[in-house]
Amino acid sequence: MALKDLISINHLTPKEVRQIFTTTADLKANPRNYAEALAGCSVALIFEKPSLRTRVTFDLGATQMGASCVYLDHQGVRLGERESVKDMALNLERWVDVIVARTYSHETVIELAEHSSVPVINGLSEFSHPCQGLTDYFTLTEKVGEDLSGFHIAYVGDGNNTAHSLIFGAAKLGAHISIGCPKGYEPDKDVLKAARKEAKKTGAKIKVFNDPFEAVEGAQAVYTDVWASMGFEAETERRREIFSAFRVTKKLMNAAAKDAFFMHCLPAHRGDEVDADVIDSKCSIVYDEAENRLHTQKAIMLLLVQANR
Repeated sequence: MALKDLISINHLTPKEVRQIFTTTADLKANPRNYAEALAGCSVALIFEKPSLRTRVTFDLGATQMGASCVYLDHQGVRLGERESVKDMALNLERWVDVIVARTYSHETVIELAEHSSVPVINGLSEFSHPCQGLTDYFTLTEKVGEDLSGFHIAYVGDGNNTAHSLIFGAAKLGAHISIGCPKGYEPDKDVLKAARKEAKKTGAKIKVFNDPFEAVEGAQAVYTDVWASMGFEAETERRREIFSAFRVTKKLMNAAAKDAFFMHCLPAHRGDEVDADVIDSKCSIVYDEAENRLHTQKAIMLLLVQANR
């Protein structure tokens, strides 16, 4: 990989995405071969938001490759309040080899990367969730094969950070993605513009609908996320009314292709964005996605450290 940081899937080339997948597959199949791959390295985990999957998988992933981790809990005091983001980056680069940041503001991740000489990985921001998006598509390669060209994934719900990363991923891989969102909750226009520019090179198709049934028609995978992401909790009840028609039910799944997968980045709220009889059914691969966060993030850390040595 030529990149110093991973801020967005949009910054990766299709070749780099596939390199991550190849490395992920080998790490997953042969973990002992990488037991000392990051020996002597250290990773700083800066988390403004609570986390299960992101924290555990980055911490374990680094440890399993011989690195050590330090966890910085900034849920009480956000980055830049006690000390500037610039100064934090300039301090941390003297001590650690990788910085993982899970923040409210996407600009915070960008600023950390601008001032840090060591790789910065976006563990989630309000704009982008690249590690999740890469994991999702890697998981699909395990199910249907390495080539996702023409594979049709439908995303139903809020056009949020996860949706943005899925859109960028589809554009890089030549997959087709249809987004179903209520009016006013569509993905960022700049995201769609950038992804469609890339799609012209890869053959990907990117469509946005305001009807969930139109979005999932013929889809080989149906994806959803919580209706109120972290930072939007005050809108929970209002969003529940607006998004009620976008719940993933058996009826909605039946509008997709036969044997379509159900996907979710978790945590899930059964009875809100998805019914229990969907997420807990045989078509659900949500725990495969969760497991693969570990392997994909190990690959990302390893490749970035190697590229910056």
